[in-house]
Amino acid sequence: MKVIISIPAYNEEKNLLDVIKEIKETMSKTKYNYSILVLDDGSRDKTAEIAKKAGAIIISNSRNLGLAETFKKEMQECVNLDADIIVHTDADGQYPALYIPYLIKKIEEGYDLVLGSRFGKGKYSETFLKKIGNVAFAKIFSGLLKTKITDTTTGFRAFTKEVAKLPLINTFTYTQEQLIRAGKTKMKITEIPITTRKTRKSKLFNGPIDYAIKAWINIFRIYRDYAPLKFFGLFGGIFILVGFILGVWVIYNIITAGAAGGIPRVILSALCIITGLQIWFFGFLADMIRK
Repeated sequence: MKVIISIPAYNEEKNLLDVIKEIKETMSKTKYNYSILVLDDGSRDKTAEIAKKAGAIIISNSRNLGLAETFKKEMQECVNLDADIIVHTDADGQYPALYIPYLIKKIEEGYDLVLGSRFGKGKYSETFLKKIGNVAFAKIFSGLLKTKITDTTTGFRAFTKEVAKLPLINTFTYTQEQLIRAGKTKMKITEIPITTRKTRKSKLFNGPIDYAIKAWINIFRIYRDYAPLKFFGLFGGIFILVGFILGVWVIYNIITAGAAGGIPRVILSALCIITGLQIWFFGFLADMIRK
């Protein structure tokens, strides 16, 4: 069984060597045949040089593409390397390597995607708004996937090559998109509790509000592309419901007062219903294209 431990890195010369050393020390005590893959996202420092000297397989982007695009490239490289299990971790040392064998063991037990949950044990330092957002996401995802999930945004995870082959369209929350797509294809998902180290500020977003807005936009995009009937059905249904209520109000006025109560209401009712039906039609077309 071939294990690839994959690390995306951007200007991480201060932390990367320690991260690789810790991984090697941990994995040397196990039976696994493993390799370390570093995806250098166009770093301007010695990140690539350090990774190469430390014995990692190094793939470099010619320019900084961002974590989501680098993650997609990372998945392709892991598939090309014929990995049976992929472990994804960060280059800043936030996730202790000692948990890697536990992630792998869960895959060996038959799970397809295993998350390292930062909220399972101990305390994880975060802002109040981000904490509220993470709790909300956890409840939503647990309901959607019919599996208890406490940390949907963790970057510390292990998964099979089948999960690595799942298509990703996201430009921001790749962690959540991978989770949704794995769940929707009936793959087995679980998580293990982990502790984390406090590290530098995230490079991904400007603040918790920026994070929440981008995350929700991308979740809508995932459902639009992955479950178009549900996505378009919901919005189309809202328009039809509004049109129906207006129509009932118009009919009520005709019966009780002998007049519609204004032509604009009649037109608005008809427009809402027609718009809703068109949205449903778009949903059926999108579902046909997806299949």
